[in-house]
Amino acid sequence: MTKTVLITGGSKGIGKACSKVFLENGFSLIAPTRKELDLSNTISIQTYLDNLNLDIDVLVNNAGINPLAYVGEIDFQSANELMNTNFWATVMLSNFFAPRMRDRGYGRIVNVSSIWSGVTKSGRSMYSSSKAAINAFTRTAAVEFASSNVLINAVAPGYVNTELTKLNNSPEQIDQIKASLPINRLAEPFEIAELIYFLASDKNTFVTGQTIFADGGYSII
Repeated sequence: MTKTVLITGGSKGIGKACSKVFLENGFSLIAPTRKELDLSNTISIQTYLDNLNLDIDVLVNNAGINPLAYVGEIDFQSANELMNTNFWATVMLSNFFAPRMRDRGYGRIVNVSSIWSGVTKSGRSMYSSSKAAINAFTRTAAVEFASSNVLINAVAPGYVNTELTKLNNSPEQIDQIKASLPINRLAEPFEIAELIYFLASDKNTFVTGQTIFADGGYSII
């Protein structure tokens, strides 16, 4: 029986790579556009869910934004948009789908976190906070649903060769980042997508409640 995956932010970067991997493995894909599902707007999310008459086997909460915000200069309208998109959307979608997965006795949820949930740098106060909240939410949700074969994990990518990385780092900074990583390069989106796919697939039967750092060794030096 064909399984269905819903991926947020599925049109570019890690989300696009995830869409490709899941399709290659026979999944039916739902990857709503921002026009269909505005994750910064709780009304949009609720409307989308109210009109989605379809069972979901796998949920990948991937979409996120990362506007830099320095403490003392935080714009709270922008900060609220970040928290809505990165954290509250993950909570709302999980809150909707996890009980339905439990009722069917099967489900997988993977939340895309970030290395900045465990380490940080200037300008990431709000982004780091949103991703750390995802890690905590993932742990608790996993405990609540594990006995129903609903496994919930997070993946925390490091520097990935995506538009978002290029937006916040100059070419010179990216060269410096590469040189600082034990693996000496950025991750490619498909590498993160393969990890997400494993956690969301039937091959994962026991891993739940974990935040897996996929950062080329960045967080251990």
